[in-house]
Amino acid sequence: MTEKTVPRDDGEATADKPRRSGVAAWVRETVIVVGLSLLIATLVRIFLVQAFLIPSQSMEGTLHVGDRVLVSKLATRFGDVQRGDIVVFADPDQWLSPVSDPEDTTLGGRLRDVLQFVGVLPDDSEGHLIKRVIGIGGDTVACCDEKGRLTVNGLPLDESDFLSTGDKPSATEFEATVPAGQLFVMGDHRSNSGDSRVNGTVPEGRVTGRAFAVVWPLAHWGSLSRPEAFTAVPEP
Repeated sequence: MTEKTVPRDDGEATADKPRRSGVAAWVRETVIVVGLSLLIATLVRIFLVQAFLIPSQSMEGTLHVGDRVLVSKLATRFGDVQRGDIVVFADPDQWLSPVSDPEDTTLGGRLRDVLQFVGVLPDDSEGHLIKRVIGIGGDTVACCDEKGRLTVNGLPLDESDFLSTGDKPSATEFEATVPAGQLFVMGDHRSNSGDSRVNGTVPEGRVTGRAFAVVWPLAHWGSLSRPEAFTAVPEP
């Protein structure tokens, strides 16, 4: 009598097929979601909002080293930069000291650069500065009047809301008329700020955007509004 061989039903093998296809679908969907998220973050960073890390003490009184601020690029695309605004701008003409540290070519350094580019991490502000706009094209900025105050178009400014504690409006006297298309900028920590008093004005085209909020650390969280001291400045 011939023994018939009955094919074995490999239930485990067949059960693996839907599991594998399910894992593949999950991986595929995850890659798509992550890719779209990074694309959206990159577009937001390029056209709308970018995060910056405050690297120095020049804006103390308002911003501190290590603060993370959000910068609106719409202010420069669809509106004008105004007196009193805090702006981030690309170094116009070697305001910053040359960077002597070698480029970080490690995997961690490259990953950080990528995450900064897409907007996941705040930009470390390399090659950029952050200052307050004191005068716009046509304005005359001077210091100091008989009471030691900064003036714009002859109007003395009350800078008590943002000037760093213990600082004078300026330790040196000056007077400058701002050319058209330029900005006269100063740090709120006047005694520790290399700004337009020394380096001259900033072309409007170098402005990346207007800082509108501090988002980290939470203890410093808040909006960065335009001080009332600038609202009464007369036109030149």
